[in-house]
Amino acid sequence: MTVKAPITQDVMTIPRKLPEGPINLVGLTRDGMRDALIENGTPEKQAKMRVGQIWQWIYQWGKRDFDEMTNLSKTYRAELGEKFVIEVPEVVTRQVSEDGTRKYLVKIAGGHEVEVVYIPEDGRGTLCVSSQVGCTLTCSFCHTGTQKLVRNLTAGEIIGQVMIARDDLNEWPEQGAPKDETRLLSNIVLMGMGEPLYNFENVRDAMKIAMDAEGIQLSRRRITLSTSGVVPEIARTAEEIGCQLAISFHATTDEVRDKLVPINKRWNIAELVEALRAYPRVSNSERITFEYVMLDGVNDTDADAHRLIKLIEGIPAKINLIPFNEWPGAPYKRSSGNRIHRFADIIYKAGYASPIRKPRGEDIMAACGQLKSATERARKSRKQIQAEAGL
Repeated sequence: MTVKAPITQDVMTIPRKLPEGPINLVGLTRDGMRDALIENGTPEKQAKMRVGQIWQWIYQWGKRDFDEMTNLSKTYRAELGEKFVIEVPEVVTRQVSEDGTRKYLVKIAGGHEVEVVYIPEDGRGTLCVSSQVGCTLTCSFCHTGTQKLVRNLTAGEIIGQVMIARDDLNEWPEQGAPKDETRLLSNIVLMGMGEPLYNFENVRDAMKIAMDAEGIQLSRRRITLSTSGVVPEIARTAEEIGCQLAISFHATTDEVRDKLVPINKRWNIAELVEALRAYPRVSNSERITFEYVMLDGVNDTDADAHRLIKLIEGIPAKINLIPFNEWPGAPYKRSSGNRIHRFADIIYKAGYASPIRKPRGEDIMAACGQLKSATERARKSRKQIQAEAGL
C-alpha cells in the first residue's frame, strides 16, 4: 500500500483575535474569572466570594443576565453588566433525526461554524462536542478531515456547546425545586470536529468547568476524550483532566493505519500502545475505549481481529466497533453485517467487550465521522477526496 496522505494539512490556522468590548465570563477558569473581576474593580478581598456566586449563577442555574443574580447588590450587578457579558455560541440550525438525535449547527466568533450532536439513549444522553473548526488531521475515512483546519475553539466556545444543549433540553435546575438527579445530558464525548489534544489547554479548561461541583457537575467518568493518538499529550490528559480516554485506533498494522490515521506516521502503533498502558493507572480510569471503524476489505479480517487482541493485551479495554458511516465522496464502504459480527465475536471470546455501535442520526448527517460545517459539506468530488487521501 503506497502512503501519500499527509500527516497534517499544510494550512495556516487563523489566530483567535479577542473581541473588543466587554469580557465574556463563559470559559474563564475560576482563577481567570477572579483576575478579571479584580482588574475591573472588584476588591481583592471579595473576589473569591464573588467568583463563587457568579459561577453558580452561570453554570448551576444557567443564567445569562446579571440582573437575575439576586444575591449580588444592584450596584454591583450594574457594574458587572458594563464590563462583562455571558455569551454562548449562536444556534444557526437545529435538526432532529427520526431516532431522536439532535444536531446543532452553531456559529462562533468570526462567523465560523461547528456541529454539535446530542444522542438520547435509555438511561443516558450523550453530547458530542467539537474542539476545532475543521481538523488538522486527514483521516481518510472521516468527513470532518476533508475540511481544513480554521482555528481552535476557545474554552468558552467548547463549554458553550454544553450550555446551548442544556438550553434546548430545558435542563437547567429550577431554584427552590426539589433536586432532580435524572440527567437528559449525562455524558460528554469530545468526538466532534477536531483533534482535542491539539487544543489541549482550552479543552482542559472547558472540561474542568463541566466537572466543577458548583456548576454543571458531571463526573470525570462521564466525560470521554477521543484522540487519534497525539502521544505526548496522553499522559498530560491523565494528570490534568483525568477523564475517560478513547483512541481512534482503526487498524492493526502501521501500513494500514498510516493510510487511515496519518498521524500514525509520527507516532506509530507501538509508541501509542506504550503510552496507553500507563493511562488507566495515572488517571484512575477503569478502561480505555478503542474505536475501530469497520471498512470493507481494509481492516475487517479475522487476522485483524486477532492482531488487535494481541496489541491491547494487558490494557483494561473495550473495543467499540463502528460501522462506517458513508458521506458524499467517501472512498470506503461499510463492512457487511456478518463480517462485523464475526469480528466482534473473536474479540468477545478473547475476553473484551466488543459492542457494535448503532449508527445514529444518519438521516441528518450526524453520525460518527460525518460532522462538517454546513458551508463546507459535499464541496468535493469523490476523485478529489481520493487524490488528497492518496487512495
